[in-house]
Amino acid sequence: MQLTTGTPLVELRSASFGYADRTVVSGVDLTVNAGEVVALLGPNGSGKSTLVRGVLGLAEQHGGEVLLLGTPRERFREHTRIGYVPQRHSLSASVRATVTEIVAVGRLPHRPWWAPASRTDRSIVRDAIEAVGLADRADEEVASLSGGQQRRVLIARALAGRPDLLVMDEPTAGVDHASQVALAEVLQRLAADGTSMVVVTHELDALHDVVTRIVCMDDGHIDLDGTPAQWAAHTGHTPGSGHHHADEPSPAPVRPGAVLGSGPLDPTAEAPRD
Repeated sequence: MQLTTGTPLVELRSASFGYADRTVVSGVDLTVNAGEVVALLGPNGSGKSTLVRGVLGLAEQHGGEVLLLGTPRERFREHTRIGYVPQRHSLSASVRATVTEIVAVGRLPHRPWWAPASRTDRSIVRDAIEAVGLADRADEEVASLSGGQQRRVLIARALAGRPDLLVMDEPTAGVDHASQVALAEVLQRLAADGTSMVVVTHELDALHDVVTRIVCMDDGHIDLDGTPAQWAAHTGHTPGSGHHHADEPSPAPVRPGAVLGSGPLDPTAEAPRD
């Protein structure tokens, strides 16, 4: 499936999402276009994580329409075109694998399970590792890396799938300031290269030079959708001033070390931890 010029990457029309008989997000209209870096903000319980999970198929759709790359979500099959980086403080300490081996997992959906990695696969993996600034750590075990470096490994794994859209849940959470700065620099390079992103975050300070648009949620609805300047005027806070929102709790944790290699929209994928 080729993406027609001007076709939104994500389009929600009066969309509602929730869990079982509980609707958390209702009546949301939202469009994400190619080239945008959208920050999704909101206080605890606002529904921002549920909104992302609904788009990825990790929360139930209770109403409305969800179009992914122009295709209704229920008919969307090219799951690798949406890369997903779940929130987790680190990879499992029991994972005995190198950075290259973890990132190479992102290529698995692109070839038969029995086929070895091709020269193209290996080149893409190297490019992804270089994109997140870990080329000098490619052969090191991930367990030896810092939390911020491990987060970058997860971003590289998603990039190895060559997605049209990269969705990240709290990429800068749970790491020290230096790691947040390093992660923000990675995202800034990706944005400069034209990578489209949706970032759930409560730490806008680290990302204020990266995002092109801010969507604020409250009580399951969008109450602001605009530029960083419009957000600043609306809230009275300037990006970089230290203002942030707390994240909402997760209804279900990710199994430590779990790999969503078949794509986040696959029905067997597990919900991320907030």
